[in-house]
This record gives sequence, structure tokens and C-alpha cells, in this order.
Amino acid sequence: MSTSTSTLELAAAWDDALVPRVAAGEDRAWRAFHRHYHPVAVAFLRKLGVREAELEDACQEVFVQAHRYLPTFRHEAQLRTWFYRLCVTQAAIVRKRGRRTRSLLTMFSCLSGTDATPPATHSDATVLALVAKALDGMKDWERLVFVLYEMEGLPCEEIAAIADCPLGTVWRRLHQARRAFRGTLALHL
Repeated sequence: MSTSTSTLELAAAWDDALVPRVAAGEDRAWRAFHRHYHPVAVAFLRKLGVREAELEDACQEVFVQAHRYLPTFRHEAQLRTWFYRLCVTQAAIVRKRGRRTRSLLTMFSCLSGTDATPPATHSDATVLALVAKALDGMKDWERLVFVLYEMEGLPCEEIAAIADCPLGTVWRRLHQARRAFRGTLALHL
């Protein structure tokens, strides 16, 4: 048994023991759940394109949904998979709202005609900005599988459960996302 497998099994056992306590309304269990999953939610929402200004509200909404629906959790999937699914749903809502807002702002603003950008350097900030731009350029379903596989390190079977699609679709979307990612980075490096 590898270390990562035993770690995953320990995490699943911890989740299995915690869920009934949270569902029963135990405050200490809820705080433990929140303390464990808050950094997971923040990091994952950020990777899914939720902007810093909207991040805390989106994270709070994920936990509101978790609190509301955790008592009905049926253990048909791992708790982590279920929790990622809540984040995916919330990220989609936030990104849709953000696209509408940006469209309206663009439509009503008086932008200057210059699109001059300074030459790119390869600093950490520049690379992070390029990665963010590459992720922003992906379709939501491409971004989801790319983030889950390449950044979160999840196996494709679990990604299929989170994305609610067949395993073959995950691989196809991952291939398309990688191509889009490479294409965006190639344009700017």
C-alpha cells in the first residue's frame, strides 16, 4: 500500500466519521469540517476562475450548501467528490454572474482604443497571470477537468463523478483543455 493510498483511506475514514456528527448538528464537528475543507474550497474555487473579490462569498455559499445538504449525503461517492461538486456548481454561478457584469461594464464604459501591454517577463507573477489567462480562455467543462486532473491530481474516475460524465468524455475534455492551455501559453511566451 502506498503512502498516498493510505492517506486517502485515512481521509475517507475521517470524513465517514465526521459526516454523521455534522449532520446531527454537533458544533465541534462542523468546525472541524469547516477548518479542513475551507482551504480546499478556496484553492479550488480560485482555480475554477472565481476572482479574489468574489472568492469569500462563493466559499461561504459552498459551506451554506454543505450545511444544508450534508444531512442527506448518501455516501454514494466520497465526501471530497461531493464537496468538489458543490464548488463546481458555485464557481459556475459566480463566473456566469461575472461574465454578465463584465459585459455590461464593457458595453457602458468609454474605453480608450489602446490595448498596449508591456512586454512579458517570466517572473512568477507573469507566469501566474498567463496561467490564469489560459484557464479563463477555456470552456467551463474544459477548465473543470483540467483543474481537477492537472492541479488537484484527482484520478479520472473521480473527475467523471464530479463532472457527471462518462470516463471517455473526461479524457476527451482533458485533451481539448491541454491543447487550449498550450495554445494560450504559446501565444504569450
